[in-house]
Amino acid sequence: MIFGEFPVAEAEGLLLAHSLRIAGTTLKKGSRITAQHVAALQAAGVALVHGARMESADVGEDAAAAAVAAALAGHGVQVRKAHAGRCNLHAVERGLFSVDSAVIDRLNTVHEAIAVGTLPPATAVRAGAVVATVKVIPLAVDADVVQRCVATATPGALRVQPYAPRRAALIVTERAGDPDKNYVMAVTSSRRRIEDLGSHLGLVQRCAHSREAVARAIREVLAAGCNLVMLAGATVVKDRGDVIPAALVDAGGEIERFGMPVEPGNMLVLGRAGAVPVLVLPGCARSRRLNGLDWVLQRLLAGLPVGAAEIGAMGVGGLIRSAPEADDDEAATEPEAQRTTPGRRIAALVLAAGASARMGTTNKLLCEVDGIPMVRRATGAALASRCGSVRVVTGHDAEQVRACLRGLDVTLVHNPRHAEGMATSLRAGLMMLPGDIDAAIVVLGDMPRVDGALVDRLIDAWDPRDPHIVAPLRDGRRGNPILWPRAYFAEMAQVEGDKGARDLLQRHAAKVRTIPWDDDAIFVDVDTPEALSAVERR
Repeated sequence: MIFGEFPVAEAEGLLLAHSLRIAGTTLKKGSRITAQHVAALQAAGVALVHGARMESADVGEDAAAAAVAAALAGHGVQVRKAHAGRCNLHAVERGLFSVDSAVIDRLNTVHEAIAVGTLPPATAVRAGAVVATVKVIPLAVDADVVQRCVATATPGALRVQPYAPRRAALIVTERAGDPDKNYVMAVTSSRRRIEDLGSHLGLVQRCAHSREAVARAIREVLAAGCNLVMLAGATVVKDRGDVIPAALVDAGGEIERFGMPVEPGNMLVLGRAGAVPVLVLPGCARSRRLNGLDWVLQRLLAGLPVGAAEIGAMGVGGLIRSAPEADDDEAATEPEAQRTTPGRRIAALVLAAGASARMGTTNKLLCEVDGIPMVRRATGAALASRCGSVRVVTGHDAEQVRACLRGLDVTLVHNPRHAEGMATSLRAGLMMLPGDIDAAIVVLGDMPRVDGALVDRLIDAWDPRDPHIVAPLRDGRRGNPILWPRAYFAEMAQVEGDKGARDLLQRHAAKVRTIPWDDDAIFVDVDTPEALSAVERR
């Protein structure tokens, strides 16, 4: 490329170095000068112009920038059209920006003519956000420089890791006399964080701030199928032997990292229960201001490694300074409601009214499986799912069932006619559903192996535009729970006896859509002491 100042009479074919305004028209930088431009410039009295004459080995600025950008783009990153020597790369989905810093550093030393700038690693981005830009500084660059840059640029050096949805649980511990606003703020801020990242916080538990109570709560949310557990303590954790970390170990978990070099957020604790990450929240988590918890959640949900080493490396840049969020509301008296998608407003009905006659004098719903009462397991599964609300229909031993569900965010519906059969409980629950519900999932209280993952599969399989009933299937047999669209509520309210909606399923067999399920959880219920013993052995 030959760059310089050229007489206008010799300027045809040049790439203009600087924009010029003549006769009410602007010739933009990078424009190729035509014979008409030459005439206009001469008429305007312009004698000289700055520009560049391309040589055979030269690549124009836009083509060069586009070639380097294409060599860098990986999953979740889209290259947009280059303009004025700049080619931007955009996120195509929400997630966490990932960059191979070493590749970018090497590329920026190939030649001063080509520069690449990116967002910082692990920046949270939305679809459409610019994550990087490639700028060719001169009007053209030698093809050999472009080839060297492309060879240096590792494919996938720039990526956006999408957030994978999780079923999150929040356990809030309390001491006698604690103000209720602590619970409200913990639930509201946690729900916003989780839902802003595309996951669901449905199962919220309140329990005493004791080692035994917390360990029991952890086991319950794991049994419900939650694959992310958060704990907001009545007190800030001060030691690995403190109440909440010790309770996690009691529940079969382990502590991976105590504290983090990020402020605010120092007091976060990272643990695991098997493959499930467990986060003990720092005190600042009750606020929506950015803190270390946000960084850990973003990485976890984006599927990036998060362990002791990764948290230990967050110190440089870990002093976070952000303005208070306008929606931090310390005066709120109720937790914020879950957000629901139009056409996906789904409630769960847990039927827990039966007298369990075949169990003798024992109420089977209060019997424990792995230390958790069956009705609490079934209710936890519904809460762990993406159902927007959960209603539990009580009847026999109503007060004991109510006490068993203490600390869970459910609505209790009493069925005074429970002795007449399951149909009356179904009817009682349907009558108490919110008026805007699109579908209901009926969960039987005596099925201890059902979890939130199964309930979510039913939700995923349901098309709001199609009135199909959705049921799980294994080895050719339908099981429970079952999703019923609103179109069937009137018929469901008319069923009689103790068979629930079984006859209705047969009547509408052509409208039943089944989803495959790979274990016997959809069949396992407990009606007798022998069945309970068999479930416990399994």
